[in-house]
Amino acid sequence: MNIKFKLTILNFLEFAVWGAYLTSMGGYLASVGLGAYIGYFYSVQGFVSLLMPALMGIVADRWIQAQKVLSLCHLMAGLMMIASTLYCINAKDNVDFTTLFGMYTVSVAFFMPTIALANSVSYNALDKAGLNSVKAFPPIRVFGTIGFIVSMWIVDLTGWLTTPFQFMWSGTLSVVLALYALTLPKCATSKTGDKQSLVQLLGLNAFSLFKSYKMALFFIFSMLLGCCLQITNGYAGPFLQSFGSNEAYAETFGVEHSNILISLSQISETLCILLIPFCLSRFGIKKVMLIAMLAWALRFGFFAIGDPGSGVWLLVLSMIVYGIAFDFFNISGSLFVDKETNISMRNSAQGLFMMMTNGFGASLGMLAASWVMNMYTINEGGLMIDKPETGGWSAAWTVFAIYALVVALVFATMFKYKHTKE
Repeated sequence: MNIKFKLTILNFLEFAVWGAYLTSMGGYLASVGLGAYIGYFYSVQGFVSLLMPALMGIVADRWIQAQKVLSLCHLMAGLMMIASTLYCINAKDNVDFTTLFGMYTVSVAFFMPTIALANSVSYNALDKAGLNSVKAFPPIRVFGTIGFIVSMWIVDLTGWLTTPFQFMWSGTLSVVLALYALTLPKCATSKTGDKQSLVQLLGLNAFSLFKSYKMALFFIFSMLLGCCLQITNGYAGPFLQSFGSNEAYAETFGVEHSNILISLSQISETLCILLIPFCLSRFGIKKVMLIAMLAWALRFGFFAIGDPGSGVWLLVLSMIVYGIAFDFFNISGSLFVDKETNISMRNSAQGLFMMMTNGFGASLGMLAASWVMNMYTINEGGLMIDKPETGGWSAAWTVFAIYALVVALVFATMFKYKHTKE
């Protein structure tokens, strides 16, 4: 089988697992009275990313081939997600926060490392095939976004938006990917006969990248921008569904099929991914990251002034700029780290990037977002609606837009990087 085709399947399944619940879980939690805890469910993805991606990267670098670690992680994540589904079905409307949160945490603890591992497995396979990863990987990664979209549409059209069956779909796909990962090209470990220090043995030498001013700043700003990553994933669904309490919007497409409207964001991703090789080679990582930051400000800003009625075009614009915001940050950042690090710490470096973005960044961002959302909205009748006299959803989105804009301005001033056009 052609290696590009095999990696296409890998990326399709990898993100289909995530797309099954990432944008719709908030709606389910609100429907069972757990709307105030949405931030906790999304922030825990960040907290487990503080350790697990780096730890699994170390294991893949030193002891167990990366494709096998990828398989094991997906198996554990999938089985626990299926168990979560069975619990929710049995509990019905009496879902206990502690029980569901505990099971979900174990599942995402094993899932989050798979994103970096899937990247490493892909880069390894492309290198073995003699292909340039900067040029060959983005078109392959497009199918990851397509997988994400397919899962979103399946969850929406099957009526699973506010049910736990979205977890079952995710778990099933994860188990399938666990089996498929074992068919991928073998990844070498970095075992050597030389005497190694404890730092080298544990793969912690990836943290030596912080000795470089350029890389240290890159990781710090990756963390600051990572604060934005999960906000709309967690709250876009409840935001759109909240308009259902208003008769003027109750039967609009955006309310009845919020996941399909949100999926325009991922459709935008599929197009923006293809721009990455050109933009990186022509503009360099600094300008590409700056574009991503400004796009995040627009993403939130359009949410602040849009609605599913006459203002739906503003929501559509928000979905379009999301592709730039996400891809120009996540994928370009991953490629930059891959090219700036030694091959012996490739997996560890990807794990470190994941730790800073989906770890520190996403966890702090979602905790802050939860505080903001609970200040401006209230969970009532299975929906998160505006709190009286607070500015509601619009004020909350404006806060996030201002944050992204400030980060962009500081980044433009502090990050120094001389790019040579290819």
